[in-house]
Amino acid sequence: MDDLNNEYEYDSCQKQQIAEAMLHGHMSYGRGDAHDMPRSMQIIEPQTPLFPSGPQGQLHSQPLSPDNSILGCGNSVSSSRRIYPFPYSDPGTPGISKSSDLSKDFGYGSVAWKERVDNWKSKQEKLQETATEVVVPSNGTKVDSVDENGTDVADTMMDEARQPLSRKVGIASSLINPYRMVIVLRLAVLGFFFRYRILNPVPNAFGLWLTSIVCEIWFAFSWILDQFPKWFPINRETYLDRLSLRYERDGEPSQLAAVDVFVSTVDPMKEPPLVTANTVLSILAVDYPVDKVSCYVSDDGAAMLTFEALSETSEFARKWVPFCKNFNIEPRGPEVYFSQKIDYLKDKVQPNFVKERRAMKREYEEFKVRINSLVAKAHKVPDEGWIMKDGTPWPGNNTRDHPGMIQVFLGHSGGLDTEGNELPRLVYVSREKRPGFNHHKKAGAMNALVRVSAVLTNAPYFLNLDCDHYINNSKALREAMCFMMDPTVGRKVCYVQFPQRFDGIDLNDRYANRNTVFFDINMKGLDGIQGPVYVGTGCCFRRQALYGYEPPIQPKKKTMTCDCLPGWCCGTRQTKVKSQKSKKTEKNHDPSQTDLPVPTSNLEDIEEGMEGYEDNKSFTMSKKNFEKRFGQSPVFLASTLLEEGGVPLSVSPAGLLKEAIHVISCGYEDKTDWGLEIGWIYGSVTEDILTGFKMHARGWRSIYCMPERPAFKGTAPINLSDRLNQVLRWALGSVEIFLSRHCPLWYGYGARLKFLERFAYINTIVYPLTSIPLLVYCTLPAICLLTGKFIIPTISNIASLWFLGLFLSIIATGILEMRWSGVGIEEWWRNEQFWVIGGVSAHLFAVIQGFLKVLAGIDTNFTVTSKGSDDQDQFAELYLFKWTSLLIPPTTLLVINLVGVVAGISDAISSGYSSWGPLFGKLFFAFWVIVHLYPFLKGLMGRQNRTPTIVIVWSVLLASIFSLLWVRIDPFLIRVTGPNLKQCGINC
Repeated sequence: MDDLNNEYEYDSCQKQQIAEAMLHGHMSYGRGDAHDMPRSMQIIEPQTPLFPSGPQGQLHSQPLSPDNSILGCGNSVSSSRRIYPFPYSDPGTPGISKSSDLSKDFGYGSVAWKERVDNWKSKQEKLQETATEVVVPSNGTKVDSVDENGTDVADTMMDEARQPLSRKVGIASSLINPYRMVIVLRLAVLGFFFRYRILNPVPNAFGLWLTSIVCEIWFAFSWILDQFPKWFPINRETYLDRLSLRYERDGEPSQLAAVDVFVSTVDPMKEPPLVTANTVLSILAVDYPVDKVSCYVSDDGAAMLTFEALSETSEFARKWVPFCKNFNIEPRGPEVYFSQKIDYLKDKVQPNFVKERRAMKREYEEFKVRINSLVAKAHKVPDEGWIMKDGTPWPGNNTRDHPGMIQVFLGHSGGLDTEGNELPRLVYVSREKRPGFNHHKKAGAMNALVRVSAVLTNAPYFLNLDCDHYINNSKALREAMCFMMDPTVGRKVCYVQFPQRFDGIDLNDRYANRNTVFFDINMKGLDGIQGPVYVGTGCCFRRQALYGYEPPIQPKKKTMTCDCLPGWCCGTRQTKVKSQKSKKTEKNHDPSQTDLPVPTSNLEDIEEGMEGYEDNKSFTMSKKNFEKRFGQSPVFLASTLLEEGGVPLSVSPAGLLKEAIHVISCGYEDKTDWGLEIGWIYGSVTEDILTGFKMHARGWRSIYCMPERPAFKGTAPINLSDRLNQVLRWALGSVEIFLSRHCPLWYGYGARLKFLERFAYINTIVYPLTSIPLLVYCTLPAICLLTGKFIIPTISNIASLWFLGLFLSIIATGILEMRWSGVGIEEWWRNEQFWVIGGVSAHLFAVIQGFLKVLAGIDTNFTVTSKGSDDQDQFAELYLFKWTSLLIPPTTLLVINLVGVVAGISDAISSGYSSWGPLFGKLFFAFWVIVHLYPFLKGLMGRQNRTPTIVIVWSVLLASIFSLLWVRIDPFLIRVTGPNLKQCGINC
């Protein structure tokens, strides 16, 4: 039998020695002698936060000892063993033929291939039948089990463990090829359409004709940017059983990588603590080794309400976590679980389940009452500010001027559940805030969490969630690890993005809150190129990728993923092998002597510079470069070298806590690369797009993971005004990126960003600009109806074919897109409607605000979206009307198009039968606008057709204005083609 325990094991002592060398003698906080880090963690009583920094002094003057409160680190996973699958062995290995030589005899569809597939399936069935029959004696050694055919079950399991942890599943050719052909056909029709439009102007309406031509050209350009990144959509499958076989062997410690989970919150009044508590509880109960999970909650508002709510949450978690794991509860957020209207007894066989569930529901209701009492108390802030239990003022009373705070609520041996089992870590973090510093909002808070977690636990991967996004699938972390820890593809993956799914949305999804077209169509298309964009939550990152390092360079495959486009568009293709000289030149290339804005620092290059760290001079220079890049924290600098995670063993727990406070100080990032090349990138309120773009530009790829059960679920604003404000913030961030140096139109050329991936990023930053031609184009129908002119001349039968062909190709593209993606027609149509609604309102304001902010320096603060409602009616927010200036443009468009329709029909009635032909095109144009704005009209009407007063005032005002235009046009006046005898008499 193969010695799989030692196969492909690599030595990581050198990296550990480098990290220890960086730490030794450079600790600047009066640490004692270095000693080993204890593996246990005791719970800290949550009366007061630990180690606040700043002028208010420290809350704990005594040094932290292991007997008092200790922050421990998980076992370093740098020595984890990886088993590489047999099919990916070196082709040069003796006894193994190249795949090209075997393709004839063992290719897809051959007899040999079918026999191999049948043999594999039979082994899988036998494995399932006999795996449970393996006898495990009391001494922990396994007894070999052999089936009736003489097949060793252990060998079968080892063979299964060698297989890839995931695979790509392409869209069936019968679905994707017609889709591509229609796209090409639509391009051809567009060419003939624009040829006719440009060569046939309208003399009596030249201004309207020219305006429409400019708008249509922009729409075509925008469609190309959106369409072609969807050329290679793919699906993916994961194999959780193989992950367990490879990294979780019986009788051995789990070799799964550690994961830090980040939860960010700001204002507990807009982001209810109960919502945040449910998110934290779902994280603590996740199906993952408890010593590998740490939850960090960032309270950027320094609210005592959030702190006390987390204290209550940590106590309730001692009962909730064992309940979830004993009975395999899904989902593991208590609020959602107890509110489900399903048969909760399905698949439950334990006799005590009903009793335990009733008891747990009662416990949760009591927990909710305690949280609600904290919220009610928080509404009445004392004049002297909040006072903690020990009588000292709460350090966060001034939210804009307070020290940094860290509190550990749960840990290893100190955080046990009611059954005596360990619980994951739960850490409260509130970074330091001082006047005069730019704290960079959410991006700054996330970077603070990156540094704190690196000092305390330093997991090689971390997952970030919004406070309202709970874990809906307890195996979500395992789903991500199937990609991250896959030895064949994982090393080049910077992050795994999950789709966003939402609860509490009305059945018709009036304002396209689910955003299904984007998550189920666009993101699948990007996954076939270089990976999906980062959307801000539900994303598992590789820590080294966020540190600005490049991915490991691997030889390119010699097979093309497709024959449709060249490799620089979608995938790799066969290229000539570079000479050794060119490879050496590329490896030793100095990034300072190139115009590339992408940093080319690699972890291997840094390690090569650190090899001679016995030389004090060279080591000092390397350390200075490190400090200039990452900041002056020896513990954090050492952690960046540990590619597989873990904390250096020579630092005391007290030193770790002091260092954690130091790295969240507001001046730590000064004169470093944080926010520029490292971590979440600053410069836009949509820091997610910018951060993902920087990693893709360095050559990393991302993965889109869509498990059958949604990994995460959150809440979305179903109110019209809140939804528009949310879209406004997203669009404003895109405009900021468009006007920055990181604009995909000119950033990163010569790097490793694929052409179609750049297309997608360009589309994400220019789509708000479409609001200007869209607003103009939606105004043209009313102008045409009121003036009697039209943007298109009288067309012949042949010319009408181009209009008909364009219309049919648009419909065919949508139908085929829905066919291969599985998106319903109602979801697709809602997306089209809200594209117009958001385009003429939120996107337009975003363009104006973005240019004012960048060019004139007028900053605009976005409003945090509300995460919950206190109304008993689930959809009460849907009918609630909140006035905002964003409602003015679409309201105006509705009124003028309705007035135009009335004017056009009245004019046709008075003019006779001959005027109905030209009127048809104008009415179709106007109804296109009205139908797209219909959900907006329903939002204005509110519940039961009760229209708010402000809408009536605006409608009357706008109707009056257009009534004056009506009188000026006077469509009922009889048009005289000859002399008017009533005015000049017979002498005319």
